[in-house]
Amino acid sequence: MKLAIPVDDKSMESTVCISFGRTPYFLIYSTETKESVFLDNSAAASQGGAGIKAAQSVVDGGVEALLTPRCGENAAEVIKAANIKIYKTTNSSIKDTIAAFEDGKLSLLDEIHAGFHRRGGE
Repeated sequence: MKLAIPVDDKSMESTVCISFGRTPYFLIYSTETKESVFLDNSAAASQGGAGIKAAQSVVDGGVEALLTPRCGENAAEVIKAANIKIYKTTNSSIKDTIAAFEDGKLSLLDEIHAGFHRRGGE
């Protein structure tokens, strides 16, 4: 399965980023091949609509699941429309997050927030 995770740095030693839309990078990780690719999040510097732009990047990455601490409703709509499941994680290490997913310990994210539209929070 191909996963997307918002991360703070381009390193497998990094932590999961608390912000989805404004994360600096996304890790695209394959649970089958164990391959990982870090993508710059071009939406991070957007004036507005960062969550939607970031969500489109995730969709374009061909992933099947997003592992994130939180997600705004506009971004979630884009992701769910592409049949990508959203799992709730904490801002722990990437390795711990992937292990928790593979062990079936992450639940689906059901607390979708309204977003931080023009408030600078995400």
